Amino acid sequence: MFKKIKNFLFENQSIKQKIAKNTFWLFFGQIIGRLLRAALIIFAARTLGPESWGAFSYATTFAAFLVTFSDIGISAIVTRESAKNISASSQYFSTAFFIKMIIVAASSLFLIFGGHYLTKIPEAQILMPFVAIVLIFDSLRNFGFALSRAFEKMQWEAINEIATNVFITAFGIWALISKPTSANLITAYIIGTAIGSLFIVILFRKYFVELLTQFNFRLIKPILSCSLPFAFASFLGAIMINTDLIMLGWMRTAEEVGFYSAAQKPIQFFYTLAALFATSIFPIMAKLAEKPKGEFKNLLEKMLSISLLISIPAAVGGIILGKEITLLIYGQKYLAAAAPFQILLLTLFVIPPSIIISNSLLACGQQKKFIAFSLIGALGNVAFNFLLIPFFGMAGCAFSTLITQIMANAFIWNKMKKISDFSIFNKIKKILLASLFMAAYLWAAKSFGTPLILNSLLALLVYFGSLKLLKEELVSIKK
Repeated sequence: MFKKIKNFLFENQSIKQKIAKNTFWLFFGQIIGRLLRAALIIFAARTLGPESWGAFSYATTFAAFLVTFSDIGISAIVTRESAKNISASSQYFSTAFFIKMIIVAASSLFLIFGGHYLTKIPEAQILMPFVAIVLIFDSLRNFGFALSRAFEKMQWEAINEIATNVFITAFGIWALISKPTSANLITAYIIGTAIGSLFIVILFRKYFVELLTQFNFRLIKPILSCSLPFAFASFLGAIMINTDLIMLGWMRTAEEVGFYSAAQKPIQFFYTLAALFATSIFPIMAKLAEKPKGEFKNLLEKMLSISLLISIPAAVGGIILGKEITLLIYGQKYLAAAAPFQILLLTLFVIPPSIIISNSLLACGQQKKFIAFSLIGALGNVAFNFLLIPFFGMAGCAFSTLITQIMANAFIWNKMKKISDFSIFNKIKKILLASLFMAAYLWAAKSFGTPLILNSLLALLVYFGSLKLLKEELVSIKK
């Protein structure tokens, strides 16, 4: 039994086993890591208060923006090419590393010397140089994951994610207890990401030792050629993802930024899970994309159905219990975050499956499609934020995100259907019906004042019980 478990978790065998193994490790690493980080976020938000937490969130948003931008798709290209040809992995890694570090260095210098011009919030201005250091370490750490994903050894990424968040959380809580300031909190992030980066360097020391010897000047052009669509798309995508907090900080108060950031955090957790799921199957999708389209199409439909199996009930249940969830997590002083939280939950109908669609387009070598997708998202989000934030504040910001995501993701769904004529609606009818049963239960139980935790657990039983009664294949155990 022990040998079977060990082989399942650490060896690459069949396609189904690799998907299950990769998904397990990515989810295990991220769930444990995110739970640790969630404990820190809740503690920090409660300790610092909405205004100081808003300043911290605003500053770290720029780090997230530049981490996304500085990658310009290079990590995905290293993963894709290494998955296809392991013998070429050293040259792709070394060449891409120098390209990436130049971009990261430029981004860091921009934050250090120009960061104080990016915000009118004094506390956020002070944090910008510290955020630049987090950017450097996080970029290095994330780049190392390109190899673990190419080799389909996601356990390395999971261990690193857990270790990094253990140190961030431990140092963060200790720092806030010692002196509850946003500067102390960002210092904990620096220490944690530095340790995580060190682990990556040790794990892939062979590749780092060979950086100079394996650097291939001739690979710069093909890497950049593939990356240029990503470069533009990454820039626009970073705008699309991070516009809300940035524009809210320009047009409203630090306190509202704190409320909106608090509303975003649980939603982003689901985005992360969806991204991990898509990442775990990406190497396999890249291989199947070169084979007869039937296998690719069947896997795509199955993966989309699984993503909606989780995201639809999460959205429905979260909307109904939004106020109670906000009070439980953050306390009474963050009650204003409940409305944007409920609006943002609607994006769970759109974003998780669309992350899989995006990765499928990349697996098919259709990265140029991301330019139009990101352009729609970035320009749409900026435009709707300008229109809605002055009148509706945080709620307008949330509606802007929802509208923009629907528009942008409708575009890439259409593009993917032209490549692989997949169909999904008929496959999720039972999921939708079970979600309605769950919603009916929640409304009834809520009127009786059932405690939130108990109510949530019973709602899950109703949902999955309904799926079993409806004989949904995704939850059936085949003998």
